[in-house]
Amino acid sequence: MSMAIPTYMTLDQNLETRKAVLKIPDRKERKQREMWGTTRAYLQNHVLGVSEGHNAILRLVGVGFRASVESTATTVKPEYPGQQYVSLKVGYSHPIELGLPRGVKASTPQPTRILLEGTDKEVVNQFAAEIRMWRKPEPYKGKGIFVNGETIRLKAKKIK
Repeated sequence: MSMAIPTYMTLDQNLETRKAVLKIPDRKERKQREMWGTTRAYLQNHVLGVSEGHNAILRLVGVGFRASVESTATTVKPEYPGQQYVSLKVGYSHPIELGLPRGVKASTPQPTRILLEGTDKEVVNQFAAEIRMWRKPEPYKGKGIFVNGETIRLKAKKIK
């Protein structure tokens, strides 16, 4: 995994304390200060991803909502050899098949839970958002696909 940092920043590593320090030349310039914090957060996410990994847990709430991980798909073609697919049954007349991006592993500990794991936080959460888009949580019955412990407040029924 690699990451490009802006040219005006320097990354100093101290091998004794095993820490990296990100420096900018001018702390008074607003753009440099903004990118300083953003770049530091991206670097921290990369380091955490390589050492521990990132994950996203999706809950499928609804009658008949199911998910499974499959090695073949009938509706989509593989983007790379050995690609796996997440198959969703979420109330449509056909199953939804989504190919896993590179570097992301999926498992289904229960038919209504999907566990996504990977080293790149951005890719893992983006794929979780793509799955969620098929059935966003709705506020009247509380059905849908929830990501990472997401909750919604239920609305009252409309009374005439």
